[in-house]
Amino acid sequence: QVQLVESGGGLVQPGGSLRLSCAASGFTFRSYAMSWYRQAPGKEREQVAAISSAGGTTNYADSLKGRFTISRDNAKNTVYLQMNSLKPEDTAVYYCNAVSSKGPRRDYWGQGTQVTVSS
Repeated sequence: QVQLVESGGGLVQPGGSLRLSCAASGFTFRSYAMSWYRQAPGKEREQVAAISSAGGTTNYADSLKGRFTISRDNAKNTVYLQMNSLKPEDTAVYYCNAVSSKGPRRDYWGQGTQVTVSS
């Protein structure tokens, strides 16, 4: 069955870095655009970054440009989110999302990983 399993979250001090990973299985990973979303307590889920199926195109939330980097390894069926210069306002549950880039729309979500930025 389809699985998106996030890992790499945790507690980090302001200014620190984390690298999130999302391992995909059960679908043709290379045919899906991938995104990272986050949801902070009391706030709506927001898209953080997206990457095209082949990895040639990336997009970021304007407020995060320069601090976060999304990448993917289609040989490993994994998408990554490198987060640098973390701030307390980056605290949220981070979710991995897959959307089919061809054929009927299919949309999958992971269970989320907690990122807490605090001293």
